[in-house]
Order: sequence, then C-alpha cells, then structure tokens
Amino acid sequence: MPKTWETLGGILNKEVLDAIKSLNFPFMTPVQAAAIPQLLNKKDVAAEAVTGSGKTLAFLIPVLDILKKRELEEKWHKHQIGAIVISPTRELALQTKLVLDQLLENVTNLKEILFVGGNSVEEDVKNFKDVGGNIVICTPGRLEDLLSRRQDINLPTAVKNLEVLILDEADRLLDLGFQKSLDIILSYLPRQRRTGLFSATQTKEIQDLIRAGLRNPVLVSVSAKAQQSTPDLLQNYYILAKNDGKLGALLSFLQQRQVKKAICFLPTCACVDYWSKVFPHIMPKDINLPILAIHGKMKNKRKSILENFKTKEKALLLCTDVMARGIDIPEVDWVLQWDPPASASSFVHRVGRTARQGQTGSAIIILLDNEECYVNFIETNQRVKLNRIDDVSSRGHELPLGALAASYGLLQLPKMPELKNRDLSDFPTVDNFDINNVPYRDKTREAIRLKKLNEYKHTGIWPNKKTKFIKKSTEAWSTAKRCKEARKEKRLKRKQAKETSKAEGKGKGKKRKGISEEDMEELKKDIALFKKFKKKKISNEEYEKAMGLL
Repeated sequence: MPKTWETLGGILNKEVLDAIKSLNFPFMTPVQAAAIPQLLNKKDVAAEAVTGSGKTLAFLIPVLDILKKRELEEKWHKHQIGAIVISPTRELALQTKLVLDQLLENVTNLKEILFVGGNSVEEDVKNFKDVGGNIVICTPGRLEDLLSRRQDINLPTAVKNLEVLILDEADRLLDLGFQKSLDIILSYLPRQRRTGLFSATQTKEIQDLIRAGLRNPVLVSVSAKAQQSTPDLLQNYYILAKNDGKLGALLSFLQQRQVKKAICFLPTCACVDYWSKVFPHIMPKDINLPILAIHGKMKNKRKSILENFKTKEKALLLCTDVMARGIDIPEVDWVLQWDPPASASSFVHRVGRTARQGQTGSAIIILLDNEECYVNFIETNQRVKLNRIDDVSSRGHELPLGALAASYGLLQLPKMPELKNRDLSDFPTVDNFDINNVPYRDKTREAIRLKKLNEYKHTGIWPNKKTKFIKKSTEAWSTAKRCKEARKEKRLKRKQAKETSKAEGKGKGKKRKGISEEDMEELKKDIALFKKFKKKKISNEEYEKAMGLL
C-alpha cells in the first residue's frame, strides 16, 4: 500500500506539508518514501530509481524542510545560500525550478535563483546582487564560473552556511564530462552539509563520486530487483523496416496510430536540422502534426521551443539526447527512436519521457532488417522487453548502402574507400543532375563556392584552404601505403649500410655532413618518378614497377 504524505506529518514543517498538498499528489512514490526520511534524519543519500519515479520531489521536499527548520534558529537573509541543486542540462534545471516555484507559493521567506547557460554571467551576477536566493538551481559549468569569479561577486562567502547539496541525474553529469567542475565546486562547499545523489543508473564513476562527496551514505535503490527498468505503465515496441524504407515506416506509423504528442530522438544535431526542414513537406496532411526541433547546439532558442512544445495539444518534437534526461511533459503519448542510441542506458532514459507520474505511455524504435538482434540485447542488458507490432517477412544479411543513402535524401554518393567494390545498384540516379548547380542558402558561402567553381573550370583543380590547390583525383590508399613501406625499407637499408661501413672502419676520420651524393641522387630519382605519377605521365603499374613494388 503506497504511503501518504500524512505519514510525514509529525516530521515535516507544516508549510512544507501544505505545499505538497497543493500539488495534488496524495501518495509518495517508492523513492520518495525511502529517500525523504533519510535526508530529514541528517543522512547523506545515494538514490537509484527508474526515470519518471518522482526523484525531483524526493529531494526538493527535504531541502525545503531543512531550510525552514534552520530558520527557527536564524532567519535566512537574501544572500545566504542554504541549498544547491546541480542538474546536467539547463532544461532539467528549468524544470526543477518550475516544480520548486509551485512549492514556494505556500512556503514563506525562501527564494530560489537559477544559474544556467543561455544568458550572460553578468546577468546572473546582477540578479543575485539585486534579488538574492536561498536555493540555487544550476548547471555545473555556470556554478563553477560564479564561484571562481571574485571581482564582482563573492559566492564562496554566500555558500559557507550551505545545508544541502543535491546532484540530480548524477550519472549524466559524469557522462557529459563535468567531473572536473564538480571537484572544483565541492572544494568551495562546507563539509558539514547533507548531500543527496540521485541517479537512474549506478556506474563505477558514480561509486567514485559517492566516496568523494558523501559521508557514510545511505544507499536507496528501488530498481535493482525490479523485473524491468522502465515504468510499469510504459509499453515498448519495435518495428522492422526495409533499409530504404525507414522514413516510410515512420510516416505510416504516425498516420495509423493517430499520434497526438510525440518526441522523436535522432542521432545528431545535423539530423534534427535536416528532418525538421524535410518533414513539413512530406508529411501527409491527415497526420496534422506541427514539427518542432531542439538540440544541444541551439543556445538561446531551447527554452522557448520547449515551452512551445509543452503548450501544444498536438506536436512532434525532433531532438537529440539533450531531451533524454529528466524532462517531464506528462501529455507525451509516444516516444519514437529513429536509431538505437549509442549506449544501452540511453534507451531507458529516452523512453522514460512518457508514462510519467502514473500516466500511461508508449515507445517505439525503428530497426533495420539486420538490427533485430538489438531486441534481445536491450532485454538482457536493460531489462526492457520490446513487442513487435509490424510483420516484415524478409531479412537482410548485408546493409545495402545505396538504398540507405537514398533514405537520407543524398543526391549523390560520397567518395570514400568503404564504397569500393560494393553493390550500389539500389541507389537511384537522377538524370541530367549536376551538383554544381545546387547553391548554398547562405549568400556569403555561395559567393565563395562560385569563385572556387570558376577557378576549378579554368584549372581543373579545386582550391582548398590549407593548400593552394588539391588535385581532383586522389592517390589510392593501397598505393600510398605500399609507397610508404617502400620508402621505409629504403631508409632502413641505408641505415644498415652506414652501420656496416662504420664497423669496417670506413666511417673513421672527419664526420660527414648531410647525406651522401649517391643517396641524394637516388632521392631525386624517387621524387621525379613520383611527380610523373601525380601528373599522370606514367601509369600506376609503371610507377609501382619502377619503385620496386611489383
């Protein structure tokens, strides 16, 4: 039987308890029931729980209660920081701030302040000086900057009375390379504090952080013995698509399932930009889903885009893994994955953007014919069972690169060694198409391109930044390797000859300067031969024969 918040009535501050009731969450989740009493009893806590399990309230409630009880001894003034919550991304930090703002409507004499990227450091400094803040919600990079900044703000003095430090999504903090920033931040904070570390997964790096930042922590895990690592109300599916039919499979799925609000994860920022421009032109009208896009390279736009998505009743948000952690949008009914993520744990975090706070939700990943083994892998590695909802009878054994390139809208295949001796007959050719007639949208880049194109037409070679010219034709990798080995072998023979000559006494007397005349002549011949080959005056076979490679 789930515990109600009234069970903490004798422990929690009355204002804090009233604030909880205003949220209309009558029951505590398992992680809340396990972690909150430990933090209130002055224990450090390392908590592991599946995504969407209510970790935000599990640390915000103790933070407010601890600060209110401290207020009985001495009232907090506006420049005293009593608690810090560190989040891996600005989206997650902003979301935590919104939850805290709701709670603070019923809690007096405490203020929060947000320190994240997207605005200037000077703005944060001015905001703290003018308004202050007792609870700091931040990203690690910005907090490190402010703590190290002494000329116009003295944040180290403001944190000397710190009561609570919370590391939210701690595993993600380490994945994003914030270990050094965290070490610097911890060096500024008082040791006599309570620390809460909340994470969806436990890794070796997390264990190291626990040992470094927590004192005799209580370990709370509500997922270690679970049969699955995703919420109970989440249904996970997969669909097998032809190698050149992934786009069609996705559009058909959106049409048949009448998806209302969905998040679609794509592998890179470039993919998000590309498909956000393509989808509005190819999506069937009866789907009627506005397309939004967000990724990590969008600095100042991310906040407004996310807010726009939250307010829409129907929309498809294309994004990277910047949206995979902690973002809480209860109305999302589907999570779509274009490709399997780079790490298995990211799969769990992605699908956790739906079926949150007791709501139902569904997730689907689109796999290629030869990727069906991923289904067994994710079930074994992450305890996530995927149900197949589409029947594809044929099974591919080798990835058809031509068809795959066509599915990404390529107009011509790239020149690369991996495509050598491969069957590319499934790549559709476009008649009478000249890629040189495709302009850049940016006028400056287009002017540079036209200038280079004009030079190429006159000289037959394409200008390049690093060198004045680069020949259109390039030397085969295998030929270059053989030439390198031949030169290496010649150098070795010359070295051995010199050592033999010295041993026989021929090297005695005055020390020679430079290389011998014989070696110089041989080097000149090699260079002349190589120049003939590059100018196509001799064939590849003639060159290799002259170099002794055949």
